Amino acid sequence: MSNRKRSTTPAPVPALLCAVAGSAAVLLAAAPAAHADVVDVAYNCQTPIGDKSAVSPIDVKAVKDGDAYKLTMSFQKGVSSSPIELGKGAMNPSAVLQTDGAEKVSVPVTGPANSEAVPADTPIKISDLSGTYTPKKSGKVTFTAGVLTIKAMGTTTTCTPGNSPKPSLELDVTAAGGAQDPAPDTLPQTGPADSALALGTLGATVLLSGAAGVLWLTRRGRPVQRTRP
Repeated sequence: MSNRKRSTTPAPVPALLCAVAGSAAVLLAAAPAAHADVVDVAYNCQTPIGDKSAVSPIDVKAVKDGDAYKLTMSFQKGVSSSPIELGKGAMNPSAVLQTDGAEKVSVPVTGPANSEAVPADTPIKISDLSGTYTPKKSGKVTFTAGVLTIKAMGTTTTCTPGNSPKPSLELDVTAAGGAQDPAPDTLPQTGPADSALALGTLGATVLLSGAAGVLWLTRRGRPVQRTRP
């Protein structure tokens, strides 16, 4: 009775499983790098009835939309109050997000008016504010809560962060076309291709000059034929 050798070759991995794993790797590689933190921001507010202060946790999120990023700034607590009731739609909030890193700009974010009446002496809950950031430079960019403005009943309340809050969001962004800092103006550089072109032009000039010289010598070398009367 013959002894048969058993094959120790591992079974092939199904092609579908490989394809799924490859797709997952591509998706992970394409996903933009981001890091977000909920940051406590201590607002110092100048209101029509005097100075107020409040702390609100701020959350900033970003969603890539073509060459731009849609930003959403969320307030988890109210930052001010009104001595009178604010009717529905009476308050309009806006703010700015300050960027740092690859680019330093102020990104305005706005939100809808209050959808419900705000009772008197009650912390005003700010609706989510949104805006669009289009990077002009590639690299890491952070977003930090800036000045908050509340307009209501013909008055304006300005709230400024007083505790130097840390960034709420960090993104690894790519500018449209992968733009970087513009290069300084430089004179045209002569490279091997330019040298070859120059030599070719010179050679063509010599060739034409030589042809013209040969033609001139040929004509000059011919005897002059005189016609008899």
